Amino acid sequence: DIIRGRDLYGGNNKEKNRRQQLEENLQKIFRNIYDKLLEENRTNVQTLQALYNDDKNKNFFKLREDWWTANRHTVWEAMTCSDELRGASYFHATCDCGHNRGCSQANNKCRCSDKANTDPPTYFDYVPQYLR
Repeated sequence: DIIRGRDLYGGNNKEKNRRQQLEENLQKIFRNIYDKLLEENRTNVQTLQALYNDDKNKNFFKLREDWWTANRHTVWEAMTCSDELRGASYFHATCDCGHNRGCSQANNKCRCSDKANTDPPTYFDYVPQYLR
């Protein structure tokens, strides 16, 4: 939600200021990504400009959405395989471990049943934030 520019959490004033700083940093980051895309794809400059340059406020929401689509698997792997987040308890039960007792959490291993992480649990990606 944050990367895609759709985070609804307002928080207190201190959090609002931090959220604004984060948003400004994300705008700079995606501006740099946009500039690199133009630089590396000189033959497709007009196509890229038509695709991403319609954002009047330079928030790059379309580019953010495309970036998330391209990188969501890597982000999920980083979250579940990092030593710092290994014991996190905010993961939803996703895998049936074969013990016939239903789903279990995969927060203590980076893959369900040690299978390739080809389908990360992205069931929250497009559920409206207020419904989660």
